[in-house]
Amino acid sequence: MAVRASGPPPGRPKAGAASVGGSAAAQRQAWGPTIWLFDLDDTLHDAANASMPGIHEAMNVYMQRELRLTPEAAAALRRTYWKRYGATLLGLVRHHGVKAAHFLHDTHRLPGLEERVSGHRHDLAAIARLRGRKIVLTNAPRAYALRVLCALRVEHLFEAVLSIESMTMFGQLRPKPDKRMLCALCARLRVHPRRCLLVEDTLTHQKSARAIGMRTAWLMRYVRARAVAARPAAGRPAYVDHRLSTLRGLSKVRQPTFRKGPRALFQ
Repeated sequence: MAVRASGPPPGRPKAGAASVGGSAAAQRQAWGPTIWLFDLDDTLHDAANASMPGIHEAMNVYMQRELRLTPEAAAALRRTYWKRYGATLLGLVRHHGVKAAHFLHDTHRLPGLEERVSGHRHDLAAIARLRGRKIVLTNAPRAYALRVLCALRVEHLFEAVLSIESMTMFGQLRPKPDKRMLCALCARLRVHPRRCLLVEDTLTHQKSARAIGMRTAWLMRYVRARAVAARPAAGRPAYVDHRLSTLRGLSKVRQPTFRKGPRALFQ
């Protein structure tokens, strides 16, 4: 397998990890090629057709069985937890004592997934041409993420896959859009957040990333209809640096520049 293990989960961010000072160590963290952080579903592939219907149905069935809910109540609770926490799993863990590993395994079996996975050839080729480190950062479980990447035949393009299992801090899951997890990720990579660019379809994740200093790219290819319906006249939110219709647009993203001095700032 070309995708290397993601290593130990992120720990406590180093003090001052999100600020750039005049020290040589801080400037080394701040200067260098972009760290490309790619979401998986509806970013690298068309999850709305390949996997999301099956995952949502499996979650509903799981919640009906484990929590003894009606189909209607299970579907409503799933949507409530997703809106409140950014991941249905967090609500189930916090309020119902569900074991994360059991839930993830049970809801992501998805027979025939590989036959349904599809991406755009030119988009995926554009990723290969990007300069810098490339990492998949997904709230999906690792086994599912690897199945998708292998089906797309792009697993060799990424340095690591950081899945929801890697997003544990102090014994608690902290998936996107948790800012503490994103800060810890930068500390783990030993880079200033400004060197990272999060490529995502989900605006709440982009907002958190921008809040800690990451750059953001909102990919519209697979979610254009619902995104335009939600924000018909807004263009792009202030926390989105780049609005892209395809991943090929990433080739036009400029590398961050760095001004040296006692109060060094990104431009």
